[in-house]
Amino acid sequence: MRNNEKGFTLIELLVVIAIIGILVAVVFVSLDPATRFKQARDAVRQNDVQEILSSILLYQVDNNGSHLAAVSGTTAGSVYMIVDGSMAAGCDDNNAACDTAVTGDTTCADLSGLVDQYLEDVPVGPAGSVTWDDGSANGEEGTGYTLERETNGVIRIRACESEDTDEIIASR
Repeated sequence: MRNNEKGFTLIELLVVIAIIGILVAVVFVSLDPATRFKQARDAVRQNDVQEILSSILLYQVDNNGSHLAAVSGTTAGSVYMIVDGSMAAGCDDNNAACDTAVTGDTTCADLSGLVDQYLEDVPVGPAGSVTWDDGSANGEEGTGYTLERETNGVIRIRACESEDTDEIIASR
């Protein structure tokens, strides 16, 4: 009489649940969301580095070869934390987190002169392992991007941190 009853046995249900569990685990591991988030944040940093560098060079072209005062006032070979006008001196307090160390506590390059005509805003890097807010009334310690001018005139912009690559850098 029991052979005419319809339904699944407990064993059949457990086997199906186990197979679904294995498939979910395989898909989750293959997608690796943590790595995808790191790559996405690094892509934002790469885009911001290129945008900052391009705006500095466009300013130079538009001004007959002269750099923005914040760029021309930098010491060749020193690494400066990029800030905007609302950020205070001492902007590199998170220096230890930078891939390339900022030279000192007051080595800040204020690129707010590029805003409106060349940049919508001075980009601030996405938070990865570093938080740029120091909790003070001034807000951020820096943008998460650095500027270095070499003696031969080459400008180098770096992301202060990178998560999925060695270093995010652009220079011209």
